[in-house]
Amino acid sequence: MQRFKGKTVIVTGAGSGIGAATARRFHEEGANIVLVGRTKDKLDTVAETLEHAEVVAADVGNRDDAERIAAAARDRFGGIDVLVNNAGIVAQGRLDEVAPEDWDEVIRIDLTGVFLMGRAVAKDLQSRKGSIVNVSSVSGTGGDWGMMAYNAAKGGVTNMTRAMALDAKRTGVRVNAVCPSMTATDMTSGLRDNPELLETFEGRIPLGRAAEPEEVAGVIAFLASQDARFVNGVNLAVDGGLSASNGQPDMA
Repeated sequence: MQRFKGKTVIVTGAGSGIGAATARRFHEEGANIVLVGRTKDKLDTVAETLEHAEVVAADVGNRDDAERIAAAARDRFGGIDVLVNNAGIVAQGRLDEVAPEDWDEVIRIDLTGVFLMGRAVAKDLQSRKGSIVNVSSVSGTGGDWGMMAYNAAKGGVTNMTRAMALDAKRTGVRVNAVCPSMTATDMTSGLRDNPELLETFEGRIPLGRAAEPEEVAGVIAFLASQDARFVNGVNLAVDGGLSASNGQPDMA
């Protein structure tokens, strides 16, 4: 498929995991890719596998950086058709454990970064009837033990996605989100290296395993494509059936 031939896609958090897989998926479908992240070496490694790619080392939670990312995309490729807001970090801890500076950093990158990037590319997307896909999480649709800051940030992304989508009649820009469960990325390596915890996770997921980044990337590409042209304001679970459960254990 070449659903994005000639289109330009910005992917934040593109140095590894879901972001890198998403960049590769869009490139396979013909897109020009703008790889964004805070670690240039990681971005360069991903870019080596792509023919049409621009690397921008930047912090999406910084307003000037967000504008610089958009400008770099325009300068290299002439405009922007798709924004994938994937950049995110985690801070663990309960209310009495999370340091205020850690709270601020999670909200700044995971939530404010979505706002700043969307604002920076808004006119481009409107002129091209483009699309935004936010990467939220199952942690944005329900709570986790010891993940308060992350839950708050991703919950904000989930509802911001709905609010942004309501403007589609005026702007022509569709906005959707994916909500993955545990995915085999660097961010979850600590969880997956704990056999007991991994067994608990896999026991809760009906498909019995973590997602691969490429599986999430495929759903992101679908939501951004014309195949999903009447899909707007959706927070799509990519969770192996986790959210199908009412939370009770397997009693079969």
